[in-house]
Amino acid sequence: MGFLGIEIAIAILAFAAVLLIGFSIILYRSYKEKKSIEVRMVGVFDDDPFSEKTEKQGGILKLLEKIGNVASHSRASASLWEQMIQAGFLHPYAPAIYTGVKILLFIIGFLLATILVIPSEMIFSSKMTTIFLGATACFFLPNFFLLLQMKKRHDEIYRHLPEAVDLLEICVSSGLGLDMAWNIVADEIRQVSKVLAGAMSLTDFEMHLGVTRIDAMKHMAERTGVAELKSLAAILIQTDRFGTSIAETLQIFAESVREERSFGAQETAEKMSVKMLFPMILFIFPAVLIVLIGPAVISLGEALQ
Repeated sequence: MGFLGIEIAIAILAFAAVLLIGFSIILYRSYKEKKSIEVRMVGVFDDDPFSEKTEKQGGILKLLEKIGNVASHSRASASLWEQMIQAGFLHPYAPAIYTGVKILLFIIGFLLATILVIPSEMIFSSKMTTIFLGATACFFLPNFFLLLQMKKRHDEIYRHLPEAVDLLEICVSSGLGLDMAWNIVADEIRQVSKVLAGAMSLTDFEMHLGVTRIDAMKHMAERTGVAELKSLAAILIQTDRFGTSIAETLQIFAESVREERSFGAQETAEKMSVKMLFPMILFIFPAVLIVLIGPAVISLGEALQ
C-alpha cells in the first residue's frame, strides 16, 4: 500500500505540474498579445500632437483644456469631433484644447486691436468695428489651421493609397489572408506615409477587438474623410457578398485611383495656362511694353522738343 500510495502521489504531482505549465503558457501568450496591442497603439498615436509627451510639458495645455471645457460646457459638437479626427487629433481632450485656443486668440486679438486702434483719430464706431474685426480674425485662425491639417492628411493618404493597395494585392495574390496582408502593409507603408500607416494600424486594431473588416474600413474612411477609402470598403463588401477575387478587385481599384489621379494632374496642368494669364497681364506685359515702346517714346519726346 505504501508503494501504491507513492505512485498515486507521483501521478498527482505530474498532473499538477502539467496543468501549471499549461496555465503558465496561456498566461505568457495573453501577456504577449496585450503587449503587442500596446505597441501598436503607441505607433498609431505617435503623430498625434496631443500625445502623453506633450501633456507632460506643462500647464498651458491644461489651462486651454479648462477654458475650452468652460466655453463648450464639456460637450464638443459632432462636426467638430469629425474635423478633429480627420485632422489627426484623436485624444478626447483635443476639442477642448482647440476651443480654448480659439478663445485665447480672441482675447489676444481684442487686446492688440484695442492697443493699436484707441490712440488713432477714427470715430468711435469705426474703432469698435475695427477691434471687433481684429478679434474675430484671430478667433477664426485655428479654423484655417484645422482645414489645412485636414487637407494635408487627405492629400497624403490619397497620394500613397494606390501603392498601399498594390502591396495588398501582392500579399493577397501570394496566398495571405486580407487581414494578415493589411497588417503587413500597415507596417511597410509607415516608411513612406506615417499618416496612412497610422490609419491602417488603427483599423487593424479595431479588427483585433472584434469589429468586422467592413465596419473597420468604414470607420477608417470616416476618420480620414477620403472618399476613395469609402469606395474601397464598398468594393470589398461586394467582393465578400458575391465571392469574387479580392486580388483582382484590389488591382482594378488601384488602377482606377491612379487614372483618377492622372486625370486630376492633367486638369491642373490645363488650368495653369488660364491662371498664368493674370500675372502675365499685370507684370510681364507692362515690362515688355516699356522695353519695346520706351525708346520710341523717348525719341519722339526729344524730336518734339
